[in-house]
Amino acid sequence: MSNILSFPSRPRVAQTLPLAGLAEAVRQGRHAQSNVLWLKENAELLGMMAACGLSLPDTALAAYEETYNSIPEQMKLYPQYYRFWLSICLDLEDLGLGGPLGADLCGWADDAGLADAELSDLQRAEARRLLKRRGVGRDVRDGALGDRLRHFTNRSGTFALPNKKAAYELTHIVFYLSDYGRQDPGLDGCTLTSLEYAGVLAFLDQDMDLLAEVCTALRYAGLTPSPVWTEAIAAAHRGMYLHSQPGAPLNDGFHAYLVTGWALQTEGQEGFTAPVPTGPLRFDADGPRLGALRPMSAWLGETAQRPRKRGDWGAVRADILNRLCETRRAVLERAERSTPAFAAFFERFARV
Repeated sequence: MSNILSFPSRPRVAQTLPLAGLAEAVRQGRHAQSNVLWLKENAELLGMMAACGLSLPDTALAAYEETYNSIPEQMKLYPQYYRFWLSICLDLEDLGLGGPLGADLCGWADDAGLADAELSDLQRAEARRLLKRRGVGRDVRDGALGDRLRHFTNRSGTFALPNKKAAYELTHIVFYLSDYGRQDPGLDGCTLTSLEYAGVLAFLDQDMDLLAEVCTALRYAGLTPSPVWTEAIAAAHRGMYLHSQPGAPLNDGFHAYLVTGWALQTEGQEGFTAPVPTGPLRFDADGPRLGALRPMSAWLGETAQRPRKRGDWGAVRADILNRLCETRRAVLERAERSTPAFAAFFERFARV
């Protein structure tokens, strides 16, 4: 992982046709607009495009105009979803649709104290980040909230243990602090170590969804993720296929396709090039991925009574590798090569 800070401007990418089809499918081919999943997926897709500086053709953008104009009424009727609606509004404006509506709604949300209904620091941070995009309210890193966020991200040991909820919260805190790559998030060394540990765990588990978010967060922090990780993400993204299947369950690979493509875009590669079929769109991976995390965790349980040296990677490496099949062994060996911090990670992972 490089420690050379770099925050380049993000020119708009001349890539519209697959994204136009993707936007149309997510806008009207997966969930009804009355479904909160419609809000979630459209907010995620539009947020990715705005963060990456991607563009949509005028016709695809204009298809959102009715939605855009309805947002003030929707926020008043459903204020519990204000973060989704604000995100969609601001991203549509940044993509070229509409005018000053977002600034008015940010002011209204602030005056109404909608963020006061949030119990989670992560959601309060997201709310601050949204309002600040139109110059309203405090910065994400300010005050007691900023202190609590930093305290959480600085506990590197948290992220050497399998805990996907904590890892996703870590990546999203970096997203909000950096305003999705628009500014230096001001991370210290402990938080960067936390991201590295989270990335090692995600790679060991072959969880490309989480690994992609970690790599994007590292990019937003001005760092270069391990090529071992980025190559795996690229292969996962290009191994997914999009198809139309009416009536199929919607707990599919949409989010994985989105964030792996997003990670490719942030490192200057081209994502989202797969043809988009018409009809109800589904996203599927090319098959299950065998990781090394589960058997490593099983090894920990079996060696719980061993001396403290079980946290010494050099001492236990051969024992663990010999327990793995060829595929899982290759994953562990690539994870080991992906970072010079692997031994330090393993000591935390072993709960010594």
